[in-house]
Amino acid sequence: MFLRVLALAAVIGITVFIYSIRERVDEFSAYGYPGIFLIMLMANATVILPAPGVAVVFAMGGIFNPLLVALSAGTGGAIGELTGYLAGFSGQAVVEQTAAYKKITPWVKKYGGWAILILSAFPNPFFDMAGIAAGIAKMPLWQFLIFCWIGQIIKMALFAYAGAYSIDWVMNLMG
Repeated sequence: MFLRVLALAAVIGITVFIYSIRERVDEFSAYGYPGIFLIMLMANATVILPAPGVAVVFAMGGIFNPLLVALSAGTGGAIGELTGYLAGFSGQAVVEQTAAYKKITPWVKKYGGWAILILSAFPNPFFDMAGIAAGIAKMPLWQFLIFCWIGQIIKMALFAYAGAYSIDWVMNLMG
């Protein structure tokens, strides 16, 4: 019971902190790959509330090596998604009665890590629900992290490479 209360308190604290600094998150991009890692960790650590992130990955893909951007962003993103998992693990998820949660939960229960991988690989506003469902279902933490990490890298690679190639495309149009 203590761990569940601690998990819920951590999720609330992290979400409030990150939401309070959301206007300054772009400053981390000046720190290269570690900055990209931190941006995505913070962007994904908020539960339900939106935070900037993929726009930075898109932009940084045009400046840095897109594969390394994807690895940095995907790793930070997967670790950040632990807040949703912890919210579910705490047993105090207030989203359990929402329509989105009710649609995602059967997928997570039936397909486990594969559902996490697919849901995290594509931009969608419901991934927090999947993390919460995984926590409630007591999916092993290592399984959640590995599948989420793979999915996040796929998604971030799409944004980073789009950023890398769009710069050339725009330059060709202008030239």
